[in-house]
Amino acid sequence: MDDKTVLGRINGLVDEEHKLRQQLSKGEISSSEEHARLKELEEALDQCWDLLRRRRAAREFGNDPNSEQAHSVGEVEGYLQ
Repeated sequence: MDDKTVLGRINGLVDEEHKLRQQLSKGEISSSEEHARLKELEEALDQCWDLLRRRRAAREFGNDPNSEQAHSVGEVEGYLQ
């Protein structure tokens, strides 16, 4: 997955997040449905941003960015802040 594809996925996830919030405000989905899907979206966004950062770092240090693969949700969510 190249940077452009990762950024496209990020934009798609953000668009979906906005749609969910609109659906909630219109009463089309419940709050619990919104929260469950938002959690999934946030995890997917974290994975994408992590991959993009690692691809950029690999490129900066002269390594092949295409060798970077997405880490699991558990790994990404377990990073210390």
